[in-house]
Amino acid sequence: MFLRLSAVTALLAALPAATVLAGQVPLVNGVVGGVETTPKAKAAAVSPKPAATTPGKLRIVENSGVCETTPGVYQASGYGDLTSDESVWFWFFEARNNPDTAPLSIWLNGGPGSSSMIGLFQEHGPCRISNDSKSVSLNPNSWNEVSNMLYIDQPVGVGFSHGSTTVGTTLEAAEDTWKFLQIFFSDSRFSKYQQRDFALWTESYGGHYGPDFAAYFLKQNAAIASGSISGIPINLKVLGVGDGLTDPLNQYPGYISYAASNPYHALVSTSTINRANTSWSKSGGCRDQITACYNTGNENTCSEAQSFCNNDILSPLAGNYDVYYVLSRNPDPYPPDLTNYLNNKSLMTKIGAESEWEETNDQVYENFAETGDWMHNSRPNLETVINAGVRTIVYDGDADYILNFHGVEAMVDALQTQFSAEYAKQAFSNFTVQGQNAGLFKNAGTFSYVRIFGAGHEVPAYEYGSLSRGEAALQMFSQIMSNQSLHAT
Repeated sequence: MFLRLSAVTALLAALPAATVLAGQVPLVNGVVGGVETTPKAKAAAVSPKPAATTPGKLRIVENSGVCETTPGVYQASGYGDLTSDESVWFWFFEARNNPDTAPLSIWLNGGPGSSSMIGLFQEHGPCRISNDSKSVSLNPNSWNEVSNMLYIDQPVGVGFSHGSTTVGTTLEAAEDTWKFLQIFFSDSRFSKYQQRDFALWTESYGGHYGPDFAAYFLKQNAAIASGSISGIPINLKVLGVGDGLTDPLNQYPGYISYAASNPYHALVSTSTINRANTSWSKSGGCRDQITACYNTGNENTCSEAQSFCNNDILSPLAGNYDVYYVLSRNPDPYPPDLTNYLNNKSLMTKIGAESEWEETNDQVYENFAETGDWMHNSRPNLETVINAGVRTIVYDGDADYILNFHGVEAMVDALQTQFSAEYAKQAFSNFTVQGQNAGLFKNAGTFSYVRIFGAGHEVPAYEYGSLSRGEAALQMFSQIMSNQSLHAT
């Protein structure tokens, strides 16, 4: 069996069935990943600015006692103020083991417009949200077992971050995240991490964020080295991209094939699949529109491609199944919602949060939809990062539809890097964890790919077979962060 069915049944019974959760990608006019016909005015402010921002500096609360309760493990949460009205929220957790030598990893959720508190509380942070969304419990498979972890709500306006929501492209988001990291590394409490190995981990829209941010960081490092700009270089050693949207032209056919045939069940009828096939291949259809976006980069062309392809292909092919976990029908109550927990006034005071939390900021999402950023191709930047010697892993869960392994593997197979010829010759190997087969993987040079069995869109949120929740994901993370290729245990 792929699942502990009794546990799933108990979870479904225990949770309200009227909410669609785990939604990193907004539902717009009934379309997953849709585009508003009349978007809101850009630059709407998210909450009033606090009384005293400190542009270029951090404002933090140390050791709040929230989430990470392992004795002696340092944590800090708060804001990096980019300007007087742009504040980026972060939450830092020291590594539980060897924090003085452990690397530093940042985590970014996707959307665009979704909070990285999703990753913290639903996936791989030091604590995990309970099924009733009222409390948290310590997570033994937290990624801060082996790395210092920095969760960042970006762009401005996302999650607990607040201020002018002007960012509408991945490049603009990369620029702001670079600015935030410059502030972070300049702070005396965190300057010791400047020399540590640095890793960027992300998921979902992170298929754009990861490659584009990493390529931008490398470009900035080169500019610092040449003396053309001043700043603190980022010691980028690892890039991890989970269930990511990287190369739409290669990935969108995966919706059609996955809906028809995946490890679990067909998602829709043959007639629905045939309609989607026509929408993909017809003259002026989805394939032609994405190609035009790639060729021109025109905002309207790219935005219209997102609207058409998600309306005609991505959204209808999900049928009545949860787009993030196809073993559940809509609405799926797992992972549990974070809203009530994070918006508790007492908790917000403890951690230094200044504005109400929301999972996804619609204004930020609309900014990106308006520029057509969704349909841009981030594969060339992924190739640049791999060829620069950054250890890179692409991973996904085989029960995820919205960025399914059919599309992700097609993107990986299309990569043109120094390791691609070697990768193409490899056969998949079993990714075993303590002897339990938990997935399939390939390595080539410093590049790895793994498909995790039984996992949905948020890979570390799931359990499989005899393994505990997030155990397979922690093995993957630990091996990569130790500068090793993936291997069975």
